Amino acid sequence: MVIAGTRIVQVRQSVLRKNDLLARALRQRFQDAGVFVISMVSSPGSGKTTLLENTLTRLQPQYRVAALVGDLATENDAVRLARSHAPVKQITTGTLCHLEAAMVETALVGWNLHELDFLFIENVGNLVCPSSYDLGENLRIVLMSVTEGEDKPLKYPTIFNSADVAVITKMDLAAAVEFDRVAANRSIESVRPGMTILEVSAKSNAGMDAYVDFLRAHHATARVTANV
Repeated sequence: MVIAGTRIVQVRQSVLRKNDLLARALRQRFQDAGVFVISMVSSPGSGKTTLLENTLTRLQPQYRVAALVGDLATENDAVRLARSHAPVKQITTGTLCHLEAAMVETALVGWNLHELDFLFIENVGNLVCPSSYDLGENLRIVLMSVTEGEDKPLKYPTIFNSADVAVITKMDLAAAVEFDRVAANRSIESVRPGMTILEVSAKSNAGMDAYVDFLRAHHATARVTANV
């Protein structure tokens, strides 16, 4: 006899296993094409789309960039990102609170990955579900804004543990909301010791040069590694 709880666990393990296998295939496909893939995760309202629009615009003079955008219901984010003149596709998930590798694979139909240097994947606004789903990315960035509170990493440790970089957004509002930079950094460090932390404001452009340079450096390192 299999109790309901056991069955749920087994189904979840099966779903994750299937996703991991597809993500592994996507990662190899991205590597073969020479495209560097960055996924962005955060809670709603952290400024992901504004940061991404700014980033796409800054990278385009030198690199070929594109973005996939996940949302529950609307195409608003894709419309906003289209202003950067980069190729953008919306992935509407319905009731699903995260993107999965299969959704990414489907969204890539019609795109020649060999014509891209960077591919950004903006996940659905959520700090719980996306932590379990590999999308084949090279780099996972977790965002937290100064308006969300310095203890965000302590409340959602799994997503910070599964990410490579923490980006603190909306730094132009830090003084107004009395953001405690030391406390925020301490929270991140307690959950993920040694994690890279970047501070940006996509509106005032503070920290954006360092952020984009960081992405460029990782892209260059990935290319060198792939060619070894």
